[in-house]
Amino acid sequence: MKYSLLLFTCLFSFFVLAQKKQKVQKNYDSIDMKMDKMPVDFNQSMDSIVKYIKNNFQTEPDRIRAVFYWTAHTISYDVDNMFEVKFDETLNDRTVRAFNGQKGNCFDYANIFNDLATAVGIKSMVVSGYTKSDKMRVDNLSHSWNAARIDNKWFLFDPTWGSGYVINGVFTRNLNNKYFKTDPEIMVVTHMPFDYLWQFRDFPITNQEFIEGVYNDDKTRKSFDFVAEIARFEKLPKVDQLLEVSQRIEKGGMKNQFISQAFLYAKTAWKNESQYVTGKKYSDIINQRNEASKQLSEYFKYRNNKFQPALPDEEIRKKIQEPRDKLVQCQERLFEFEKNPGHVNKSNIDALKKDILDVLVRTDEQLQFVDLYLTKSDVVRKTMFINRYKKPSK
Repeated sequence: MKYSLLLFTCLFSFFVLAQKKQKVQKNYDSIDMKMDKMPVDFNQSMDSIVKYIKNNFQTEPDRIRAVFYWTAHTISYDVDNMFEVKFDETLNDRTVRAFNGQKGNCFDYANIFNDLATAVGIKSMVVSGYTKSDKMRVDNLSHSWNAARIDNKWFLFDPTWGSGYVINGVFTRNLNNKYFKTDPEIMVVTHMPFDYLWQFRDFPITNQEFIEGVYNDDKTRKSFDFVAEIARFEKLPKVDQLLEVSQRIEKGGMKNQFISQAFLYAKTAWKNESQYVTGKKYSDIINQRNEASKQLSEYFKYRNNKFQPALPDEEIRKKIQEPRDKLVQCQERLFEFEKNPGHVNKSNIDALKKDILDVLVRTDEQLQFVDLYLTKSDVVRKTMFINRYKKPSK
């Protein structure tokens, strides 16, 4: 899988039943009008749009509005190709195709919004999940929308649902501000992220509650500090982030095929990243061992030349001390690596351990020789080179 949930392309619904009325800001006209005045040829590249937004809007609230307006006002829903999947297409290629054609599905809207928001300096991400068109019926396609942090506070956006609606297979553009900086309490009525972290609720609801449309009293559940959790989550290595995503999806319960597929994707992404991290750690150890071997080769060449040309004592000792330090680091990293070797063959690990140990033993012998050499007078030093030494075998 090359990117998230492409197998589950999405069509959006144009009916929204909310249990509350959202307060919709009304002062967007000046921003929208300024975006309408953007030269037409600027639409030919994201860089041009980003430059225009940066030059004309200085605050994060204004910039995110400009991003939302351009995306929802420019991209059309591709009804004819809503189920199209190109397995050989990268995420970037797909986004470029949707941008150039100014047409796509929810995944494309969300990624274009995300790319623009990120480029103008706003923390943004794509949220994947599923939706309901009414209180009980889950839509038959998964969906993607956005989250963005504006002035250090998280908000939700759906540029797809905000762009218009489809009736009888025909897309009609109709900008809907309900889906700009949507209240999480409103959004969760119709939008359920696979990962409950992106509900932005102190009391996340379960998949079962979303599907049934019946939420338990918040007092019955444990409070969830999503702001602190997101901050902690962002600091984790990618492999740990992917693991936690899969764990949160699983915790929510496999209530439909979309959730199950999302869990499978998250688990696979974690395994792939874990293999990559494991392989890189192992390769780094081998590379460091090879660097030490190269330095040892230089040392033995220098020793066989009776430590000529002459160098300061500290430089002579450094020639053997540095590769030894690298070998010790390799040994320590390999011992740590053994605790979680992943997919590296145990026989390869054992062979590398033996190799490092053998070379380290011979290196220590040379370090002892150098330490002794440095304690002697110049006259005695010349008598110490009786035999020629060869570097340790690889």
